[in-house]
Amino acid sequence: MIYSMTGFGLAESRAEFGIVTIEIRSVNSRYLDLQFRLPDELRLIEQPLREQVSSKLKRGKVEIRASFTRAVPDSSERLSAPVVTEAAETFAKLKAQIPDLSAPTFADLWNWPTTARTHIEPLQWVAPALQACEAALKQVLETRAREGQRLSQIMLEAANQAAQIATELSKHLPTLLQNQRDKSAQKLRESLEQVFPDGFQQISGEELSARLVTEASLYALRVDVAEELDRLNSHVQELHHLLTDGSKNQSLGKRLDFLFQEMNREANTLGSKSGHLNMTRTAIDLKLLIEKMREQAQNIE
Repeated sequence: MIYSMTGFGLAESRAEFGIVTIEIRSVNSRYLDLQFRLPDELRLIEQPLREQVSSKLKRGKVEIRASFTRAVPDSSERLSAPVVTEAAETFAKLKAQIPDLSAPTFADLWNWPTTARTHIEPLQWVAPALQACEAALKQVLETRAREGQRLSQIMLEAANQAAQIATELSKHLPTLLQNQRDKSAQKLRESLEQVFPDGFQQISGEELSARLVTEASLYALRVDVAEELDRLNSHVQELHHLLTDGSKNQSLGKRLDFLFQEMNREANTLGSKSGHLNMTRTAIDLKLLIEKMREQAQNIE
């Protein structure tokens, strides 16, 4: 499975004492960069969450946000005998210091804070937080997988276009090379005629033939791009392998980036050797397709 580095997940976990919500967002990055946004009450869950996320994600800039809501006690807990007794004792103490103090209202008793309702051990949030994070991570991986499949399809289509362009140029390459040899020989002949305006009486036929053959061969070496096209096709085959059979390799995004660098090198060489307008256009088309694939690969994990 090929994974993108773009994903989103949101999940919550309920416990007797409250609800924990975990939100995970990830975008592309060269390495795994985890950023936590946690309230002070949940600071102790950062390390467990870090270990959990790191075990599932290998690359990407990942933001993990956590929030919580305390459980609201029911009416029987709010107006229980211990709560009323505690409120009465507190009121009596304050009344001794402040004689004009009014008695607590029903609303005061309803919202009266108690140790049982307000104090929750920080470690109690770890288990529900990990449970919510597990569910959110599952969503992130699902969205990453869907996006990765789309990116893979885009790159395969572009690779097929590049292979088709290279194959088409290979078919016409012998004709293009022969035309260039003829042009080279003709230019050499014209140059010799300018040097020897009276004809070729002052140069032997063997010397002239050797000079023509040498110049034509040197030019052919400069413009022959058969090796570059073969290597380009080889790179396209390797790309197919990585995106299909080789998707289990780690650091797939980095492998693809290196492969596109090599493909771009061949396209640059093709352009520098270009001796015909068709070859120049081919080099430009290939570079555009390679750049398109490289941009997509930057978001592969």
